[in-house]
Amino acid sequence: MNTANRRHRSYVRSLARSVRRQRGVAAIEFALVFLFGMLPLLLITFSGVLIFAAKQSLTLAAAEGARAALHYGTQAQRETYACQAAQRAMQWLLTFSGETTDCTAPPAPGGTYAPITVSVETACPSTPTLQCMTVQTSFDYDNHPFIPGTAVVYGWLLHETLSSSATVQLDLVGN
Repeated sequence: MNTANRRHRSYVRSLARSVRRQRGVAAIEFALVFLFGMLPLLLITFSGVLIFAAKQSLTLAAAEGARAALHYGTQAQRETYACQAAQRAMQWLLTFSGETTDCTAPPAPGGTYAPITVSVETACPSTPTLQCMTVQTSFDYDNHPFIPGTAVVYGWLLHETLSSSATVQLDLVGN
């Protein structure tokens, strides 16, 4: 009985030593799982939210620009009003990317990349007898990702620049 008792005590002591040696292992495992598992997932989620906010800002900027084009004035004045309103609505994107826009002569859509483009008065697609203007706003995410490295992750999803456009029918009778 004495031998069995000693073996049992020895076994209990070795378990106690083993448990003491294992202290902190759970903290290290948690840190590794968080670092390689949760952190990338959180970064991708956060950058996705920022992309959504950018898209919403572009949509708002295009709508505000189109609304501003409704002010009476010459063709050049309407283009300038539209560009300035779009610029105000997407200022945080322009500041983040370091891009600028020239609202004295905004470029027409369809050319080279520009953050804000304003079309000239053209026939409306639905009713060719009426005149319309289109404001297009864009953000080049490939060259200006919100979190470095996420352009690669979102590259397969965002094939082009983020953009939005709005078209308004003009009242040319009031000119």
